[in-house]
Amino acid sequence: MAECDWDTVTVLRKKGPSSAQAKSKQAVAAAQRRGEEVETTKKWAAGQNKQHTVTKNTAKLDRETEELHHQRVTLEVAKVIQKGRQDKGMTQKDLATKINEKPQIIADYESGKAIPNNQIMGKIERVLGLKLRGKEIGQPFEPKSKKK
Repeated sequence: MAECDWDTVTVLRKKGPSSAQAKSKQAVAAAQRRGEEVETTKKWAAGQNKQHTVTKNTAKLDRETEELHHQRVTLEVAKVIQKGRQDKGMTQKDLATKINEKPQIIADYESGKAIPNNQIMGKIERVLGLKLRGKEIGQPFEPKSKKK
C-alpha cells in the first residue's frame, strides 16, 4: 500500500476576479470600500484610432524656441512664385498638378509658411522657368544640360 500523509490538509478557495472583472468600475469601488490599495492608470488614446497624433517631440518643435526655429520660405521667393505662376496664367491647382504636389503646398509656399524643400523648389523652378534659390532669385532659369 502506498504511503499517504493523512495530516496534510488541502484548502480549496474561490478564484479571484478575472482581469476583466477586476477592471470594472464596480470591482474598483468595492475594493476601495474594503480599504484595499487600488492603482488606476488611464491609457493614452486607448481603443482609439490615433495613429497620426501630435507627439511630445512635435509639440516641442512647434513651440519654436530660438534653437529650434524652422527656416521658412522668404517673402521674396513667395512673391516670385506667385508672380511667375500668374504670368503663365496658372492657378495654384494647375501648378500643383504639374509638379505632382497638393495645391495646399503651393499655397504654403506663396504665403511664406512652408519649410523649403529643395525637391519641390526645383520642380517649381523648372515649371515656372524662374530661379528660386541662390543669389539670382527671380531671374530666368536655364536647366542644366545633361552630360553625355
